Amino acid sequence: MPLVPRYIRPVSRSTAAAQKLPAEAAQISRCEWMHPHAGAGLSAPMATPTSEIPNRISSGASVPARLAVGALFFLLCAALPASADGVRLRDLTMVAGARENQLVGFGLVAGLAGAGDKDPVYTKQTMANLFQRYGLNVPATSLSAKNVAVVMVTADIPAFVKPGERLDVQVASMGDAATLQGGVLLQTPLLGADNKVYAVAQGPVSIGGFSAGTGGGGGASVTKNHPTTAQIVSGALVEKEIPATIVRDHIIELLLREPDFTSASRVAAAVNDVFTNSALAIDATTVQVHMPDGTEASPIDFIARLDQIEVVPDTPARIIINERTGTIVATSRIRISNCAVAHGNITISVSSTMDVSQPSPFSKAGETKVTPRTSTQVTEGKGALMPLPEMPTVEKVASALNSLGVTPRDMMAIFEAMKEAGALQAELILR
Repeated sequence: MPLVPRYIRPVSRSTAAAQKLPAEAAQISRCEWMHPHAGAGLSAPMATPTSEIPNRISSGASVPARLAVGALFFLLCAALPASADGVRLRDLTMVAGARENQLVGFGLVAGLAGAGDKDPVYTKQTMANLFQRYGLNVPATSLSAKNVAVVMVTADIPAFVKPGERLDVQVASMGDAATLQGGVLLQTPLLGADNKVYAVAQGPVSIGGFSAGTGGGGGASVTKNHPTTAQIVSGALVEKEIPATIVRDHIIELLLREPDFTSASRVAAAVNDVFTNSALAIDATTVQVHMPDGTEASPIDFIARLDQIEVVPDTPARIIINERTGTIVATSRIRISNCAVAHGNITISVSSTMDVSQPSPFSKAGETKVTPRTSTQVTEGKGALMPLPEMPTVEKVASALNSLGVTPRDMMAIFEAMKEAGALQAELILR
């Protein structure tokens, strides 16, 4: 079922004026999605009843064109403000110092019913070290690791997490174990970058799949998902809090998740509208906020008030092309100068059939033979050089490219050629 384009209500001029933003920042925000089977080409936003949109989209594309697109998926996103009131600062920024940290540990998963490691030296040595902790001196060479797997355990610990709280952990096999299904992670210390223990993980692992069968020569096996990686929900117990400092000399730093000079300036202006002369944009990422008098004693309340301030972020002119998945994303600020585009293709079909040659009836000589026959056909699609005028909006860009009848993959080549010719005024990112 094709996804239906939806309009988001525009920012009123009074709202834009109140935020002291340029008039063009108060444009309509639109996001256009196209399903691969909804036909080829770029889809421009249109004022059409939703019940008629699937029929109108599909009617313009032939069956071969839609089949050629296959799994290609096109997304045209003309996104400026996400709503009429802008975006909250908590969704645009993060407070410096309130960051996550990574933890990692090395441990053992036991109880694998013969699907564990195939007796590597490091697995045996790890088991011997574990036994030694409990007062058992067992030579590593005398151990069998078929029910055990050595694993790496990772977790992210957020800021301000206190001892006694729990974290989700991920477990990944380090050796040649066939699966971690049914295993139990033994107590594993999780260390930070400073080599100190901040949490301890333990518990039964969940792989979210399975691996069954004998495999190997003459055997059959069935595998779903990745049986050598697993997770333990709430499997780690926090033992030590990581200290975090968010206020220095009565200054709080807001870090933009998407660095941009214009957005940083708008964030500072929006904060100054609420707290006069308190914010200053330092660079494309950092906005320093001086805590006003009377708020020094309650920085958390002040940050909560900052988080609710709404800002309209700037959206750059950018086209992202992922050739592997056939996805195109374009913002509404892209512009194309006067240029001409010719679109055409060549299709080469090669087919091979087998002919049977038999001798004449009642013939005493000759024998039946099978001979191959190959035929090659070349079909060149019709193309024309079509001039494109200078187009100031993404809707006109979409309509012009639709008139060429191109598929998303052909559209990628057109955008790349336009960029090389200097006609595309947008950043082109290839994945």
